[in-house]
Amino acid sequence: MKSLVIYYSRRGQNYVNGSVKNLVKGNAEIITEFIKDAIDADVFEVDTVKPYDKDYMVCIEEAKAELRAKARPELKEMLNDISEYDNIFIVGPNWWGIYPMALYTQLEALDFTGKTVHYVVTHEGSALGGVPKTISASCKGAKIGASLAVHGGSASGSEKQVTDWATKAVR
Repeated sequence: MKSLVIYYSRRGQNYVNGSVKNLVKGNAEIITEFIKDAIDADVFEVDTVKPYDKDYMVCIEEAKAELRAKARPELKEMLNDISEYDNIFIVGPNWWGIYPMALYTQLEALDFTGKTVHYVVTHEGSALGGVPKTISASCKGAKIGASLAVHGGSASGSEKQVTDWATKAVR
């Protein structure tokens, strides 16, 4: 059974354990690497044509505006075919209760019929938020599998948790 991870991650300024810190690698990217290594998955990074502001406080306002507008930001590259995969893992941060709108741009363009979707949300206290509801609506035809919430400030130390979860998810 072949697996794919679709993810969005923010490098640079992020909110971590109560303050804004500069991250060389975003939390969702760290989690994605753990999944990739655990189950030998392929990886696709969602990246927007118009980058979010480098300043975290500006970025969250941009994200809030996108959410209110139900925007679907244009992506640099679109994944068009997932037919060769059985399991699709989706990884992203919790921005205003759900994934960043850019992830939905990608997810809504795919046919998930016959696929099992597992998802991870990184967060700073809001856990899965509203992602369970939006993931079902965005991944038409998918069987929704296991979910996992990882505290962003603990992402780099979550390898065992993520590895165990991902390995179990594909059994």
